[in-house]
Amino acid sequence: MKYAIIFPGQGSQSLGMLSDLGDNFPIVKETFEEASDVLGFDLWTLTQENQEALNQTQNTQPAMLAAGYATYLALTNETDLSPICMAGHSLGEYTALVAAGSLNFSDGIKLVQTRAELMQSAVPAGVGAMAAILGLEDEVVIKVCAEYAGKGIVEAVNFNSNGQVVIAGNKEAVDATCEAMKAAGAKRAVLLPVSVPSHCSLMNDAATVFANTVEAVNFSMGNVDVLHNVDAAKATDTAEMKAKLVAQLHKPVLWTGTVKAMHAMGVEKLIESGPGKVLAGLTRRIEKSLTANAVLDSASITATLEEITHE
Repeated sequence: MKYAIIFPGQGSQSLGMLSDLGDNFPIVKETFEEASDVLGFDLWTLTQENQEALNQTQNTQPAMLAAGYATYLALTNETDLSPICMAGHSLGEYTALVAAGSLNFSDGIKLVQTRAELMQSAVPAGVGAMAAILGLEDEVVIKVCAEYAGKGIVEAVNFNSNGQVVIAGNKEAVDATCEAMKAAGAKRAVLLPVSVPSHCSLMNDAATVFANTVEAVNFSMGNVDVLHNVDAAKATDTAEMKAKLVAQLHKPVLWTGTVKAMHAMGVEKLIESGPGKVLAGLTRRIEKSLTANAVLDSASITATLEEITHE
């Protein structure tokens, strides 16, 4: 069976995540210990005991990178994986690059912590917002955003599946656009509980600063192709890889296009490595012929390995 491994981003975190894997696979807690050494605090304890701290973006991003990578290592502990490619949603793209061997894990933890701090400081609290628009075609969402741009920045930023697009920008503009989306036929327009309007042009200045941070980090081409969010394509060299990571900060996440690109490469199954089932849940809405497994505990590791090794 041809499969790809995908990694979730911010929003999939939950208190107590990976507790079962941590009890059954020593590599999980070892991975969190390595991350804790880099960060200077106990990341595992934070994820298990402190919901408020876990949801602070400067903690969420390193925690999700550690969780996705630790889950991947637990998988590789059981079998030699041979994915066609990898990808990750937003923050998950960094996890994919670590798993693919393009980015050192410790460097990745430092990088996403800096990314989170820059994103948080780019827009004052209460100024930005994000909202999920359900039930409208991509083109309609883009058109309505353009019509309301005069009220401030509002842009389509996450193309998550057919009929599910996230918008981001100035809060007043996002609020007004949500009402317009409902008038245009959206089934729902729901504000998201986030403190940062990710992937929109409000992040332009943060991306400029972040480019210097990324430039100072060593990347390699890795062992597995990683499809990037900004264009649903792999990088041809490390310079392009870095440029795509910087662009991702202020440009849309093309997740629908990424899943379709994996399908075009011959992928039959997606394996979501890390807490939550968000990406697995989106898969069949994007491409009905694809199946998806969410790996988040020992039972799901066993079930997934049976599928990919015995077919």
